[in-house]
Amino acid sequence: MNPLHDRIAASFNAQGLMTTLGARLVLVQEGEVHIELPFSSHLTQQQGFVHAGAITSIVDNACGYAALTRSPPGTEVVTAEFKTNFMRPAIGERFLAVGRVENAGRMLTVCSGEVRAYAGAGPDYKVVALMQATMVCVPG
Repeated sequence: MNPLHDRIAASFNAQGLMTTLGARLVLVQEGEVHIELPFSSHLTQQQGFVHAGAITSIVDNACGYAALTRSPPGTEVVTAEFKTNFMRPAIGERFLAVGRVENAGRMLTVCSGEVRAYAGAGPDYKVVALMQATMVCVPG
């Protein structure tokens, strides 16, 4: 198996929040991680689209795990800060959070993320949120 994927998957699978949301890890590569979230009425806000808290959670995790792909073995990452811009309501059948490392330093990693909303099984999507995040490398 792929040790990088195994490292990220082990951490992801230990997160109760991702299980609660129904999110799943779909891609792990050096400096980039994708997390998918299916639509669920249990995750909506009062107007019927997916709550900003759920959207923020998956893109924060995608950024964090992207940072972890660039962190030394035996370390973890935690979020130091993030800013999220919501571009449009989170309406779709499924959502894909894409986290990418923009710059990895010894202690801090700056990441960007986006959340894509897919109306169906096809490749067309709309970006519903953008994130810029700083992750801190900490002892494991």
